[in-house]
Amino acid sequence: MTQDWALFTDLYQLTMAQGYWKLSGACKQATFTMHFRDYPFHGGYAIACGMAQLAEIVERYEFTDDDVAYLASLDAPGGGRLFDADFLDYLRQMRLVVDIDAVREGTVVFPNEPIVRVQGPIMQCQLIETALLNCINFQTLIATKAARVCQAAKGAPVAEFGLRRAQGLGGNWASRAAIVGGCASTSNVLAGKLFDIPVSGTHAHSWVMSFGDELAAFREYARLFPTNCTLLVDTYDVEQGVKNAITVGLEMRERGEHLAAIRIDSGDLSWLSKMARRMLDAAGLTDTGIVLSNDLDEYTIKSILAEGSPVTAWGVGTKLATAYDQPTLGGVYKLSAVRPNDEAPWSSTIKVSESVAKTTIPGVLNVRRYFGEDGKLAGDMVYDVNLGCDDEEVIVDPVDALRRKCLKGRRHEDLLVPLVKGGTPLASELSSAMEARSRARAGLAELDETQLRMLNPHTYPVGFDRNLFDVRNELVSHMRHYE
Repeated sequence: MTQDWALFTDLYQLTMAQGYWKLSGACKQATFTMHFRDYPFHGGYAIACGMAQLAEIVERYEFTDDDVAYLASLDAPGGGRLFDADFLDYLRQMRLVVDIDAVREGTVVFPNEPIVRVQGPIMQCQLIETALLNCINFQTLIATKAARVCQAAKGAPVAEFGLRRAQGLGGNWASRAAIVGGCASTSNVLAGKLFDIPVSGTHAHSWVMSFGDELAAFREYARLFPTNCTLLVDTYDVEQGVKNAITVGLEMRERGEHLAAIRIDSGDLSWLSKMARRMLDAAGLTDTGIVLSNDLDEYTIKSILAEGSPVTAWGVGTKLATAYDQPTLGGVYKLSAVRPNDEAPWSSTIKVSESVAKTTIPGVLNVRRYFGEDGKLAGDMVYDVNLGCDDEEVIVDPVDALRRKCLKGRRHEDLLVPLVKGGTPLASELSSAMEARSRARAGLAELDETQLRMLNPHTYPVGFDRNLFDVRNELVSHMRHYE
């Protein structure tokens, strides 16, 4: 079934759209920005992901006749039809003309800085909000989890195979996001086809069980797949399973073939991997690797390696594909500027909250990333492109104005780049999953090691340009009538 992106939204987006249309405000111009407020997984960074799907959403966005018929059938709680027939006719003819700027997939990003900016008719910006948040929030979360898992694995390849436990068809995009975050491959064959990403896999316990004899099962598998032979050794007893794998491995060697690895999927993985390594080495199979799986995450991988376990590769499923320990990124999409038409100047908007963290950032925003002389990231400045950056290039912590950092004179680049222009995705700006993975690896290498800690990482400096900081304070004072 083709995804219906137009109805992949919250109802209030459509009721607001009808309100704009009735008030002749459908063409009023708006700027919305997306950011997230807190570090995922209590870490020190996030890996931006989901921009490829966002481009697909915009490209395929339309209200079909069936969509319009469904909306026409909805009743208002107080009686009568919820949607006006003329408004539904307008939706049927509407095509998106929004501009979207976003960080490139795989970019290392941080809280309180825009990672997507949408400009265009306010009604259209509003209509795509829910789908945008759905794909960026989810995929950024999974890519970040993958990066943490791969970081813990210290260079050993990690295969993602969480499809069977993933949340429905979102598992396809989870597999792609895992690759962006650093995984070497996925077990998800459809994701492999759709996104041109590496796939991997061997056999399950059921293969062994179907034979009734483990050695026979191993021999047949090796015969059928001599160039892709990793044997799962824990169906009955790991020690005996390793012995049977050694028997098959030596037989393969005599035929000029190679037993690539054994996999252990249960028990004390650290202890069993050490035992298996001793047995394989004693038999002369020093080039046969050991793959571990079984509800792994970055913390268990780090613990296993700390005990000196000789692991060649990892298989990580449930806790990666579902972001097991954090269900959502919590990214938000807020109106930050408006104008009556595309010829008028922008006016900044702000939502003021009792919680400082929920007070929004006004303006047409971008992020400027600064680098130190050593190539490491030095700090990110959020600024309003219409105000420009203060000459001193000082960033101010939005929560604590006494925390400031001068970035003047450092090499820098702006992070938000065009993704969609006038409703048309820019193919030149779209990244493949493999390109995004390379970008993520490079970005992580630019972080200080203290910012990569699993627990209590050092906070990366993100702040407002002083012009933006002052304007925001003025708007807060005005909205709260402090003047």
